Amino acid sequence: MARRNKNKREENSNKKVKKKSGILKKILIILIILLLALVGLIAYRTKKNGGGMQGLLSTLVGHTEETLKELEPIQVLLMGVSTDNGGKLTDTIIVGTYDPQKQTASLLSIPRDTFVGKDIKTGGGMDKINALYQKSPEKTLEAVNNITGLDIKYYMVIDNQALIKLVDVIGGVEFDVPIDMVYDDDSQDLHINLKKGLQTLDGDKAEQLLRYRHGNLDKKTGKYIGGYPEEYGGNDIGRMKTQRNFIIETAKQTIQAKNVFKVKDIIDIVYEYVETNLSISVVKDYVPYAVNMNIDSIQSQVLPGVSVGPPEVPLWFYQVNKTETAKLIEELYGDGETDETTSNTTNTSTSNTNSNTTSNTSSNSTTTNTSNTNTLSETSSTITKTEASKIKIEILNGSGSDKKLAEVKKALTDKGYKVTKASNTTNTSKTTIINKTDVDQKFENNIKELLGVGNISTSSVSSSNVDITIIIGKDYK
Repeated sequence: MARRNKNKREENSNKKVKKKSGILKKILIILIILLLALVGLIAYRTKKNGGGMQGLLSTLVGHTEETLKELEPIQVLLMGVSTDNGGKLTDTIIVGTYDPQKQTASLLSIPRDTFVGKDIKTGGGMDKINALYQKSPEKTLEAVNNITGLDIKYYMVIDNQALIKLVDVIGGVEFDVPIDMVYDDDSQDLHINLKKGLQTLDGDKAEQLLRYRHGNLDKKTGKYIGGYPEEYGGNDIGRMKTQRNFIIETAKQTIQAKNVFKVKDIIDIVYEYVETNLSISVVKDYVPYAVNMNIDSIQSQVLPGVSVGPPEVPLWFYQVNKTETAKLIEELYGDGETDETTSNTTNTSTSNTNSNTTSNTSSNSTTTNTSNTNTLSETSSTITKTEASKIKIEILNGSGSDKKLAEVKKALTDKGYKVTKASNTTNTSKTTIINKTDVDQKFENNIKELLGVGNISTSSVSSSNVDITIIIGKDYK
């Protein structure tokens, strides 16, 4: 009897185990189905949002395929803060712009000595734009908007330690230092000693690069030894150019796959050393699309103006040229549709031609653009094939047409230019010709004539190993 009861208990126990096992299997099957459905949904949404990393990130932050269509270009005033002369000054002031729909970006430097007072003849130190941050970042933002006519809403104040620490976190930045840099200032405990040439800079050397403005003072002559040569822009313009180039190169090397596991360290640097009125919700809207941005295509400019100083005025100031500034702002941020013919005429006029030739050239360019053919203008005969062969060019095809890429490459090589790279990039509306090594403007103009279209800008990213980058846009016919 006892054995029978024991067998029944074991039988009931086995039934319960089997029942539980069956329930667990059903739950597991349901979970697998749900997981597969979720993966399928994410894959579907990723494809709808553009595919790749952009599509995946867009999906994860809750975007739809309509989100990108509604995103406006974003502008942020970047202020690099140093402690020169014992007080916090904005050593670097740059307007950064990104258009996620066109996949274009630009950096516009504002010289730190830019005059923002009422009367330059009686101006003082607080009339320089770099001093306004001592009042508030909003004051600097307001001044930049007044000067440029823009309506920038966001700012980022970056302590000079941020970039230094970022450089160390990513293991250094490879950069082509443009000149020998030697400078010593015991009062700031600042000692700069960099050699010209391509090298890997750690955080300390990066700080030296960014803070270098000119060499030491020669007490006998009263002049500075060394410094940026005039062909590079002189000390002030040259310094800003180097700063922009280094920022671009650092961004380029930070987003490499090898740094994916350093994201936490990078975020910690941002939290500690960056002050901003940008919200996370705004940032997350743009990040998914920014990953596709071709950093080599960033346009880089400086606010037009001239340096003035004693005895005409009390201090050295940078006086903005309002007319040229308005033209530059239109070029960088306008619709770009109204100035093409004017630009062609201006560029042709500088090639030592008479007014009749200029008129004919402009007419030919217009005809080439409006006709639905791919015939390139051959109007410029001022550059020989031997001269052209010394210019290294990379072509980035943002037109979406392999045929157009092949045509541009052939036109350039037929003219004698050395095309070292030709590849596809993200689609863009406007063709851009980027001078990366300060080659003579006649080459820019010649290439623009060959293409029939193209906005000319400067963006010297030293490690690109080319003189000119051409981004073919959809406006190329």
